[in-house]
Amino acid sequence: MKSPKWLDRILYPFQHHTLQLEAGQMHYVDEGSGETILFVHGTPTWSFVWRQQIKALSRNYRCVAPDHLGFGLSDKPGDSFPYTPEAHADNLEALIEHLQLRNITLVVHDFGGPIGLRYALRHPENVKNLIILNSWMWNLQDEKQINKISKFMSGSIGRFLYLRGGFSVRMLLPRGYHQRKHLTKDIQNHYQKPLTSASDRLGTWNFAKALHEANSYFEALWEQREKLKGINKLILWGEKDALLPLHFLDRWKEAFPEAKIVRLKAGHFLQEENGGEVADEIKKVLAI
Repeated sequence: MKSPKWLDRILYPFQHHTLQLEAGQMHYVDEGSGETILFVHGTPTWSFVWRQQIKALSRNYRCVAPDHLGFGLSDKPGDSFPYTPEAHADNLEALIEHLQLRNITLVVHDFGGPIGLRYALRHPENVKNLIILNSWMWNLQDEKQINKISKFMSGSIGRFLYLRGGFSVRMLLPRGYHQRKHLTKDIQNHYQKPLTSASDRLGTWNFAKALHEANSYFEALWEQREKLKGINKLILWGEKDALLPLHFLDRWKEAFPEAKIVRLKAGHFLQEENGGEVADEIKKVLAI
């Protein structure tokens, strides 16, 4: 595929690869060689969010980073695709099998958690390391604020804000930064451009709804968490996150006391604000 004119090839110098899925064409990055690191993004981001880590780590490792359907350079299938975390998890598993990825270091962020972790639960023998950045894998029904906002966004006003107003990139993305200086106009442009029309933004709106609509899916994942006990884990947490509460980190620590915890003075998008540190911590895990 050709690069869109707005894409800065210095910021994002990677080759384009695509996989044809039933609902549309999935774009992904596949850089470097060696042990495999698989990066799974959330919302409203795409593989661009991992660019600093891919540049640093692809010198010694194979770095694979897909764009979920409805995000980034992947197709935007409109109403023909459900955009649920489960549907995205199906697509991710299809990509893993297509590329025959083995002995994976799985790196997940935001909605990438409940998408990517389903693969780890299904195939723990194929996941060597698990690296979690500001994410979750459990029922959110007790999170009153999150539920309240999600239910509101599911309605007509929320639909308008997301699809017509670009709420996810214009409002939530900046809130996810502790130091706004890292979100330059150029960087924000790279998140806005893939989501220019109302139909392009269906993926972001469906994630907003999923925070309460997908609770049964999240719960089913959490009930299987014992399957992850044997996997080496690193939890990297931006402790200045204004989008996800800090007690989410406590939930992970309680479930997996064996996990290494690294707290960074960053917001939700710590791989943007602390790109080098995140890459270095991943490198340490792979060096073990």
